[in-house]
Amino acid sequence: MSPMKSQPMPSPRWRPNRPRSSLANGTCRSTKANRPDRGRFRVMDATALAAAIATGQTTACAVMDASLAACRAQAGLGAVVHLDEDMARAGAEAADAAPAERRGPFHGLPFLVKDLGGVAQGLPAAAGSAALRARRHVPAEDSHLLRDLRGLGLIPFGLTATPAFGLSLTCEPDGLPPARNPWNPALTPGGSSGGAATAVAAGMVAIAHATDAAGSIRVPAACCGLTGLKPSRGGVPGGPDFTNHLMGIASELVLARSVRDVDTAYQAVAQPGPVVHLPGLPRVALALPDRCAPDICKAAQDAADALRDAGCAVHEIAAPDQIGAEAQDISRTILSVSLAEWMAALDVPDNEIPPLAAAMVREGRAVDGATLFAASRQLASLSDRARTLFQSADAILMPVLAAPPLPVGTLDLMGTDPGAHFAALEGFAPNAALANVAGLPALALPYGMSAGMPVGLQLIGPPGADSALLRLGAMIEQRAPTLTFPFPIAGLPA
Repeated sequence: MSPMKSQPMPSPRWRPNRPRSSLANGTCRSTKANRPDRGRFRVMDATALAAAIATGQTTACAVMDASLAACRAQAGLGAVVHLDEDMARAGAEAADAAPAERRGPFHGLPFLVKDLGGVAQGLPAAAGSAALRARRHVPAEDSHLLRDLRGLGLIPFGLTATPAFGLSLTCEPDGLPPARNPWNPALTPGGSSGGAATAVAAGMVAIAHATDAAGSIRVPAACCGLTGLKPSRGGVPGGPDFTNHLMGIASELVLARSVRDVDTAYQAVAQPGPVVHLPGLPRVALALPDRCAPDICKAAQDAADALRDAGCAVHEIAAPDQIGAEAQDISRTILSVSLAEWMAALDVPDNEIPPLAAAMVREGRAVDGATLFAASRQLASLSDRARTLFQSADAILMPVLAAPPLPVGTLDLMGTDPGAHFAALEGFAPNAALANVAGLPALALPYGMSAGMPVGLQLIGPPGADSALLRLGAMIEQRAPTLTFPFPIAGLPA
């Protein structure tokens, strides 16, 4: 996180969907699992909505009108913190007028951008902070990631809620109503991409931008029954300003209702780099932290059985709690120093930000150069040691959360003890920072329900295995219990 700047960028482009990595020689035994475009998600995701526009069942303008109506009708869920209806309608009209050769796979779909991370032209990002909201920075250009996502045919038209500076795994923006979970509004949608998750689960949009520096894509996905990929370090664009770089622990992509939607987004934005291919019969290690509730562990075990059914070799390992705790400490150091630098650059005083954020700024100011350099070396060491997790397995299957979603406000930023706050984050989402600090790809996806709420799991792989994890995730998705979302996707024909 650092001051937002504007620089000229190349014009938008769309690169055809091309696999960057795969399960070698097919994906286990099941041919059905190798076709994520079939099955229960056929009529309830962004791909289906784009197909309805492409085949003339509806138009981009009609879908945008439905999306705007849903945002207004469900304003009480707190998902959207800024809406530009003129931008929305102009974008939809341009989409309907575009020639066929300029239409990407998500052509004409409404798209909401998280109020933190990669910026979209004309949308005044404030990182969930009342202080930044008052200063009103309006980006003159898209970030590179938003440029590429726009090239898919997506139409940005608003911003989704995030806690101030992304500092929580729940979602209570500073000075605005909290985001709420569409499955149960008394509960959190997770954070920090909580507004994005609420918007997708409530059907306001079919797909939304999200970021992840310590679980912020995967936790909301788990809370709301969605799918989201935390890409490998350097796997997606971070420029031109690298405002969400955070020494390499942060990544950005989307939240959606299906693996195929996330796959399409990832393939369009993926950066050139090393690619890891999983074997035809991947070895999957099931890791269950002791602090996870029995019903969540049961869902993970059921997903492991689904992979066995597909022909994969599955065995259990001890949860990586020690290296996970170390990753949490490293992420805390990076986040505090980054926040201190950010607030100093914008000349934002401590009394204008939430108490927990101010405490982290003070903590960050106290970190000297030698300590920060040691943290960077520790990050490199942990990234190297994390490779040993894949000596006996090609991917790791773990729960995302220790328990069902928390009540709204449980992890707000009104406290003044960063240590207690980070301990609470770790208790809610065990080992969430491991994938970030080690630079590993991690795919969150739902597997069943418990007490009326979705249960979320994650697949973690070695760096560069993003596409392979998506294929493995499709195998789980095809065998998972059906989720019936509380709201249909706005504009999707019945």
